[in-house]
Amino acid sequence: MAEALQDARHYTLALFDCFAAAGMDVPRNVPQIRIVNPPLWELGHTAWFAEWFILREALSSHPADAQFASLLTKGDDWFDSANVPHRSRWTLDLPSTGGVKTYCHEVLDRVLDKLSREPNTDEALYAYRLALAHEDMHGEAYLYTLQTLGLQAPAHLAHGEPAPAGGAGIRFPGGTLQLGCAADTAGFVFDNEKFAHPVYVAPFNMDAGLVTNAQYMDFIADGGYDNRQFWSTGGAAWLMRQERSAPRYWEREGGGWRTVRFGRAATLNPDEPVRHVSLYEAQAYCAWAGRRLPTEAEWEYAALHGHPAFRWGQLWEWTASPFEPYPGFSADRYREYSEPWFATHQVLRGASFATPSRFGAAKFRNFFMPERDDIFCGFRTCGRD
Repeated sequence: MAEALQDARHYTLALFDCFAAAGMDVPRNVPQIRIVNPPLWELGHTAWFAEWFILREALSSHPADAQFASLLTKGDDWFDSANVPHRSRWTLDLPSTGGVKTYCHEVLDRVLDKLSREPNTDEALYAYRLALAHEDMHGEAYLYTLQTLGLQAPAHLAHGEPAPAGGAGIRFPGGTLQLGCAADTAGFVFDNEKFAHPVYVAPFNMDAGLVTNAQYMDFIADGGYDNRQFWSTGGAAWLMRQERSAPRYWEREGGGWRTVRFGRAATLNPDEPVRHVSLYEAQAYCAWAGRRLPTEAEWEYAALHGHPAFRWGQLWEWTASPFEPYPGFSADRYREYSEPWFATHQVLRGASFATPSRFGAAKFRNFFMPERDDIFCGFRTCGRD
């Protein structure tokens, strides 16, 4: 756990330095758009979150539930995401870059010291595991923010392309799945994964791999973006607002396509999974192909089935399932993690090339708004019933 916490912080700081190299450690230099945070604010928030739950022993994320004061006089006023509106994060009187980094180092040092005296139990380690998962998620968010802003990423990440996708379909026999995590699951699970409950999954056929760029090019070439019949009502409205005729970051190059990866143009590999597509684009492709997106129960069934041809972990995968609570849901200490987003967000399953291996789990439920295409996401399809 100590090594993982140090690794996560080292990674966060390394990505933050990419923003700083472009002058975007200064919030006023960062474009004020809805899908990003000022990197300096996000760095401070990540350390504050660990301080809140571990050092301050907060019973929940409610502002009155911390047992101790912050190391920073205005820490809660600056970095509590539940109470600091997104639009205000560009104009806060934040500490300097050096000051926020010092705060990060001090929090981590104290966390590691406290950890060294904890018993090795799930209860004692809960706050540490929560803070680690939180930082891992923000690390991935840092990486796709670099992509969004057209900034360079560390070389080993910028060139870490997902493996080739595609492959034949797999026929799964179906049956009763215990969807979610059992009450006695060891380690850490999020509240929206609780608790396991039986769900019947009918027999289904699912792609072994993700839809490829080449397959998606066929959709475009066949007028996929121009044919209203392939688009849902929400998808058509989104498409009109975006004036989109290809996935985010695709550009025409002669008779083919290229893409932009971390600020640099690159030839589009036809065999790679298509990435940076919204739920609406994934649904439209499926309608064109006579296929459908898998439900999250089907996805979890396939991931746990053990079929050697089924591959996941290249990109987050859109599912057909709205983000909803499992039966008997109750919020955990981080009250705002799940509950505010039920019914408005869509479930994605799996992991991406930017997700730390310690974080990937077949039962983890990611969730985003249907229009999000800045994240590292793709999709696979299922046969129609």
